[in-house]
Amino acid sequence: MKRIILLLTLIITTSSIQAQSAWTKKKGEGFSQLSFSSIANYNSQFGNPDYNTERTITDNTIQLYTEYGLTDKTTLIASLPFKRLKTGDLTSANGAVFTESGSNNALGNIELGLKHQLYNKKWVISGQFNIEANTGNYDTKTGLRTGYNTWTLTPTLNMGRGFKNFYVQAFTGFNVRFNNYSSNFKIGGEAGYKVFNRLWIVAYLDVVNSFNNQDNTNLPLENVLTGTYVNNQEFTAYGLKGLLEITQKIGVTASFGGAFSGNNVAKRAAVNFGVYTKF
Repeated sequence: MKRIILLLTLIITTSSIQAQSAWTKKKGEGFSQLSFSSIANYNSQFGNPDYNTERTITDNTIQLYTEYGLTDKTTLIASLPFKRLKTGDLTSANGAVFTESGSNNALGNIELGLKHQLYNKKWVISGQFNIEANTGNYDTKTGLRTGYNTWTLTPTLNMGRGFKNFYVQAFTGFNVRFNNYSSNFKIGGEAGYKVFNRLWIVAYLDVVNSFNNQDNTNLPLENVLTGTYVNNQEFTAYGLKGLLEITQKIGVTASFGGAFSGNNVAKRAAVNFGVYTKF
C-alpha cells in the first residue's frame, strides 16, 4: 500500500493539469519531474460566442516540478515553468492587423506552496496553499503573454483514498487574483487504475469558473487578440494520463486533455510528456 500511495502522489501531482493530491511526502523524501506540454497551432478560442485569435498560436511549456517532505505531514511544493509561445499566419486576411508574427520565450508564473495532512484514516484529507508569483513576460509586438500579470493565492482542500489497484481523489478551492484579474472557483477529481505491473491509467475532470468580479480593461488590444493569460479564463476539462515505472526511482508520464466548454481558452487538445525521479 505504501508503494501505491507513492505512485498516486506522482501521478496526481505531476500531470499537465495541476491537480491537488491529498497525499504528502515523508520527511526528507521527495521527487522531481521535468515535463513538456503543448497546445499546437490553434486559432480558435472558447467564448460566448467562440472566436478566433488574430493569428495561429502554439503554446509550449517546459516545467520543473518538485515536492519535498519537510515533515511526515507537511510537504513543500515548487513549480518552475518556462513558456515557448509563438504566433504564425493571420487567421483572416481581411481588416486591420494589430499583432506581428514572432515568439515569446520566457518564464511563466513561478509557484511555491505548502501541503499539510489533516486526516488519515482510510480517506486522506489535506489542506494546501500555493502562491503564484507575477513572473510572466509580455511581448508588445506579438501580444503573447507567458503568465498572469498578477500574484495569485490558491487555497485548496484535497481528499483521496487508495485501494489495492485503484484510487480516487478530489479537490476544491479558489484562485484569488489581483491587478484587475477576476478570481475563480475550482473543483476537480480523478480515478486511477493499475492496468498491469508498473503501469497506471488515470481519467480526470477539472472545472474552473470565474467570479467575473473584475473588468480588466487595461489589457493591451494585442494581448486580447492572442487570448494568452487574459481575464475570466474558464474551462471544463477532461483527459487521460498514465505513469510507467522504469525503475523504482525513475519513470515516465504522459497525458492528453481537452475541454467540453470554456471561456478565453484554446479550443485545441493539450498533450504532455514527462520524466520523473524519486529521492
